Amino acid sequence: MRLRGVTRSRNVVDRRGRGGRAAGGIGGVGLLVVLAIGYFTGVDVTGLLDQAAPSQQSSEPRDLTEAEEQAGDFVARVLTTTETVWTEVFPDQLGRSYRAPQLVLFSEVTQSGCGGASGSSGPFYCPADQRAYLDAAFFDFMSQRLGAGGDFAAAYVIAHEVAHHVQNELGILGQVHQLRASMSERESNALQVRVELQADCLSGVWAYHVSDLLETGDVEEALNAAERIGDDYLQARAGRQPNPHTFTHGTSAQRMRWFQNGRASGAVADCDTFSAAQL
Repeated sequence: MRLRGVTRSRNVVDRRGRGGRAAGGIGGVGLLVVLAIGYFTGVDVTGLLDQAAPSQQSSEPRDLTEAEEQAGDFVARVLTTTETVWTEVFPDQLGRSYRAPQLVLFSEVTQSGCGGASGSSGPFYCPADQRAYLDAAFFDFMSQRLGAGGDFAAAYVIAHEVAHHVQNELGILGQVHQLRASMSERESNALQVRVELQADCLSGVWAYHVSDLLETGDVEEALNAAERIGDDYLQARAGRQPNPHTFTHGTSAQRMRWFQNGRASGAVADCDTFSAAQL
């Protein structure tokens, strides 16, 4: 992805290197339980992670490594592209203005408006404070553990979390939250899948509008990432039999298809997963 001429977004809150409190034993699974109460998490990779001791974060500030500096620069530039796209798409397609979210970069653990956050849960969006949260080490996990490397694969992850903010701006997350409150777990999971697939489609809308920044192989990187973070792929990779009733993000095929739907037209109207008879 060609980002050299893209400026850095001012909406990045970088908490890395500043120290903080210990996470006190909130692991991936525990965190997901907390965030599931009324909020929507990002990519669930906890089934692939080794059992670890409670994460700790030093209270002493430290300098960022060169790799961390580069990751922060990349995230800030990608975030700018989302701001540019949605600032144009909202009035053009939706007849309203867009308020960009902040993105919080952290290392290992942090606090959000949705509670304690751990890098082991993957990136997520918190509607309570309208911020996306990302431990950039997740990109290394995607590349090294999932085989989903490449700069556009990482950009797709950022765009997906921003897409949840788009949903929040449109009132979709609030409506879904109300519906899920009276549903069975199975029904709630099925509705959550539609939320996530719509975010994948909206990521595709973003990809359509940044086509001038794409390089050969970028789209393939995003599709590969979508495949590797499908519920069926992750459950199988974790040694479990894929169980559709427990899916919360959609299968690999579904995630790839809805990303392509958005990228094909660049139209938000083509991302109505809630009315789709077949996902």
